Amino acid sequence: MRYAIVIEKLESNYSVYVPDLPGCVATGATLEEMEQQIKEAIAFHLDGLREEGLPIPEPTPLCEYVVCEAW
Repeated sequence: MRYAIVIEKLESNYSVYVPDLPGCVATGATLEEMEQQIKEAIAFHLDGLREEGLPIPEPTPLCEYVVCEAW
């Protein structure tokens, strides 16, 4: 499955979460570390859902950007 992620640049690291998997988050000092951490977090999250017999959410293939002309 291919899940969308949201990456936020913080002062000293990156934070990332998966909108389709509430509670699935990770951080990393670099983009590469953050990517590895979120891949592991997604796998762990999906394994937990399977173990509990809960449904695996389908990825939402919708992602859009908007332009803010106020700046």
